[in-house]
Amino acid sequence: MTISKIVLSSGLCAALFLGACTDPGTLNLPSDPNQNAKQGALLGGLVGAGVGAIANDSDPLLGALAGGAIGAAGGGLIGNQLDQQAAELRQQLANDGITIVNAGDRLIVTVPNDITFDTDSSTVRPALRSDLVRVGQNLVRYPNSNVQVIGHTDSDGEASYNQGLSERRAQSVADVLQANGVSGARISTVGLGESRPAASNLTPEGKAQNRRVDIEIIPNGRT
Repeated sequence: MTISKIVLSSGLCAALFLGACTDPGTLNLPSDPNQNAKQGALLGGLVGAGVGAIANDSDPLLGALAGGAIGAAGGGLIGNQLDQQAAELRQQLANDGITIVNAGDRLIVTVPNDITFDTDSSTVRPALRSDLVRVGQNLVRYPNSNVQVIGHTDSDGEASYNQGLSERRAQSVADVLQANGVSGARISTVGLGESRPAASNLTPEGKAQNRRVDIEIIPNGRT
């Protein structure tokens, strides 16, 4: 096996190992405040090393070293930005029902539908609008990202109705963000209806978790 293949294989294996070891339940409260920056730097370095080794056929080791350094720097910067942005959002948002998870490559701001919308409505409640305004202001301060707004429902009612409701609610949240300075070119919306539950639909508590809008903040260059 050539050195470039060894480097790339090792990098991919390490990246998969790190992903498998991440506990989603503790992502928003890491014990190390720089955890996501370090993980971003490590993953960026591993991927960069593999790409560099392949790109430089004449000297794959040199290519791996150069690619690793560039990738680590880029990954570390993204991780630092997400850590800082998440910390600011937690300080700025008034409603304890809104959760912020730093997933390493993106922030996920989850807004429960029960505190955001009246039953069967896609109009944002005035009490929650101020928090969405703060999210929009935060996004303006951190312009180097794309934003995907994803609507979800529980399994009550017709699936087709739930699908349409999730789309309308995602669009309503996106409209508030755009009205507060976030470029429409950065925002995309999607409704997933009842297809992606976060918890069991067999209990009231689970259904409440499934009724939500996720605002995913994805740094440029990530998909």
